[in-house]
Amino acid sequence: MNEHLLPQQSMNSCSENVASSSDSDRVLVIMAKAPRPGAVKTRLASSLSPAAVIDLYCCLLDDTLALARSLSGVEVAIMCPDSDVNELARLSRCEASGNEVSVVAQKGEGLAAGLTSVFSHFAPDYREDQQREEHPRDAHRRRVIAFNSDSPHLPRSVLENAFETLAAHDLVVGPTHDGGYYLVGAKASYPTLFAHDGMGTSSALERLLAHARALELSVGFAESFYDIDLADDLTRLAEELRLSPTRAPRTAAWLDSLKNSPATTGISFSG
Repeated sequence: MNEHLLPQQSMNSCSENVASSSDSDRVLVIMAKAPRPGAVKTRLASSLSPAAVIDLYCCLLDDTLALARSLSGVEVAIMCPDSDVNELARLSRCEASGNEVSVVAQKGEGLAAGLTSVFSHFAPDYREDQQREEHPRDAHRRRVIAFNSDSPHLPRSVLENAFETLAAHDLVVGPTHDGGYYLVGAKASYPTLFAHDGMGTSSALERLLAHARALELSVGFAESFYDIDLADDLTRLAEELRLSPTRAPRTAAWLDSLKNSPATTGISFSG
């Protein structure tokens, strides 16, 4: 089997756009991009060939969608740049096997704009929410979590617990070991929350928490975890999935097929 064929085949086998139809009070929004050279997993470019980078991203996104859909009673959506909507809609339709996944175009450029778009689209503006304080609230107030597209190996219980944590706080944050975060959730939209957030730097989490303090928001935390940015992250993932491939089966199979491949540099595959 051609190891660089399967992810692209799965992407191109579906063509319909998708629309949301769920009234769930919990929404998991995957932050994604279309898998194009130079647009995804750029920090792995020195360790993987360009084709391998794209294949890896496709596998990670496939498994992330499967993880998201395994959560009972949770609406799943994708937030992406406007130019990527059609391509990601095809992928989400195929991987959802008929289950609807909404694909929403963000307003503005960059991840900070994407995160702002998640909450402006799926949650009420906090000022509108404050105006409703005088009136009885729906006991099932909508909880929205934005989740990255490269942590399908995250235990499902972490996402379930994050929604529970959000029920008791204004925000929930899942820190990464490098000073960023792999998820952030809220029950309302705060337009300034992600301003000048330093995405992709070791200060991203610190800046987010500073903005939360300025807005006087209570913050709960999910478990600290790692995402896949560097060769060391991929080495760690390969070892974990070798022992437990069902956590992210497409990614596990792809990594297994990559052993001793000239497409990799500086990545260790054990076993």
